[in-house]
Amino acid sequence: MSIFEPPQIHRFPQHKYIDAVRWLPPFSALHSFAVVAFFDPDSNHNSSSIQIFSLTSTRPSLTPQSEWNFSSRISSLKTSQSQHKPIVAAATFSGSLHVLNTGSMDPSLFESEVSLPEKALHEGPISCLDLMDGGVDCVSVGEDGKVNLVSIGDSSLNYRRVYDSSGLVSYTAAKWASPNEFATGGYGFSLQWWDQRKPGGAVSHFKGGWAQRGTSGIVHSIDIHPSRKHTCLAGGSLGTAFAWDLRWPQQPIILSGVGAGDTVSRSPSESEVWEVQYDRYAKSTNMGNLSSSRILPAVICSEDGILAVVEQGEEPIELLAEPCAINSFDIDRNNPSDVICSLEWESIVILTRP
Repeated sequence: MSIFEPPQIHRFPQHKYIDAVRWLPPFSALHSFAVVAFFDPDSNHNSSSIQIFSLTSTRPSLTPQSEWNFSSRISSLKTSQSQHKPIVAAATFSGSLHVLNTGSMDPSLFESEVSLPEKALHEGPISCLDLMDGGVDCVSVGEDGKVNLVSIGDSSLNYRRVYDSSGLVSYTAAKWASPNEFATGGYGFSLQWWDQRKPGGAVSHFKGGWAQRGTSGIVHSIDIHPSRKHTCLAGGSLGTAFAWDLRWPQQPIILSGVGAGDTVSRSPSESEVWEVQYDRYAKSTNMGNLSSSRILPAVICSEDGILAVVEQGEEPIELLAEPCAINSFDIDRNNPSDVICSLEWESIVILTRP
């Protein structure tokens, strides 16, 4: 690994709890926008909201542009681009699903909403949703054991149930791999691979062997790299980040946390890994020479306040260490040196890597 240069860190205190942060797909190369899900426990009405902020890079600042209110707390937040304009999808703890369209001329303004009501998709909270690239379909999962596909139209949302375990299996994470395939995760460090061309259930299953030692954990987040669709990256309990290669389905590659042996590099975290993403910034460090069997570097954020880069066979690189939880983060796809994250202590942090 090359010599680490620490990032520039910019903090923006807020007056409400932050449930999730996402970059908004760019409308132009000159403007950057962030989407933030807020929760105000002191509010009796519309306690949750999603706001779009504009970001200036010369003297870093966040300026609120528009807001959309919700009666239920946001459980999952994703962004994508459809018909050349950004869209925002939000799931709630009450089980509703909302897709917000931004203005065709001004992406910083919410223009319209289509939604599905409570209990249409799940009996309880929606654990996770993911938007397909292009914003035409969405997958939702819940601890009730239901897996749904939602088609996003201009004026409505239509859904179909892919699977219902009747509560025998709970799902806590989901991620698209291709227009036909997606992955889910749940308890026992379990992962499932689904193919819409093969209905009836998941086509491949993985369950963490280390869970047999009495250290059962939960998968909180999944990522799949567009150039490595055979490999599923997952983050979860006990500081764990691991990769599941479908070509060797029962041999996970542990990047951090609890492992099947003692050969894992030092773990940057010992608590819940709330989010994991492949680190697209690392493409600038000779990534083209890596074999397809080697796991690409990833970024994790954790309950014990760590934002770090983890890489197979390497010591982790700590980007940020806070005295509170880092609940979520997002790497800017078009400028991967920029990372936005949310702190439990009501702050947004933006890191700019050299």
